[in-house]
Amino acid sequence: MPADVLFSVITPSVGTRPLALAQAIRSVEAAVAHVEAVAGLAPERVEMLVGFDAVEGHRPDSTLPGLRYFVLPRPSGVTCGFGNHIRDILLRAARGRRVLFLDDDNVLTPQALALHLRHAEADMAIGRVDTASAFDVPFLPRPAPEGTDPAADAIRQGNIDPLCLCLARRLVLTRCGGWADEGGYESDFLNIRRYFRRAHSVVRFDDVVGVYDAGRGLDEGGQNPRQARLSGRNR
Repeated sequence: MPADVLFSVITPSVGTRPLALAQAIRSVEAAVAHVEAVAGLAPERVEMLVGFDAVEGHRPDSTLPGLRYFVLPRPSGVTCGFGNHIRDILLRAARGRRVLFLDDDNVLTPQALALHLRHAEADMAIGRVDTASAFDVPFLPRPAPEGTDPAADAIRQGNIDPLCLCLARRLVLTRCGGWADEGGYESDFLNIRRYFRRAHSVVRFDDVVGVYDAGRGLDEGGQNPRQARLSGRNR
């Protein structure tokens, strides 16, 4: 009988970052090994879905039993999907009861799945992401001002990333209809805000679950314009 998948890791990939993608996959392997060691969660209960954006990208070898690759065509008229259509398709192929988003140039921390397992009953769990390599703040979300609701404060533009989240699949697909392309890059925040508004329970914690831009510079020519600008400044 197939394992009851608990976590589905959704990874859009442009196909031009094989080294960064391999690093992202290794980070999931480490997180799976850690949650098995500390909580006894079988590796078969975690899957990772990598969707290439209309290219046959390199498929790194992995010890993950639930790793699946997809080559996904772009919808007609889409010139730059920002991973939006890929996330939506992969969400519909996912089998897990909970969903995480991991772009091919980011990584999970080793403790990420174990931390999210603590909050497996919440519709939305918001962890902290290390952003020191990408932005002028060390972490997202920023510390909540005193007297505010920490979860609600996190849901501000420029204060949260999909990497922060672990979501109930029923919230994402049943209540919210998947991942909508609502304006290119701005879709990240707009989708997150919709999930938050329709979530029945939200938990925020300060432990770090991911590192943003961890794969920047690993693949020549594989950086986005923002990453290329940052790399130029660091020379």
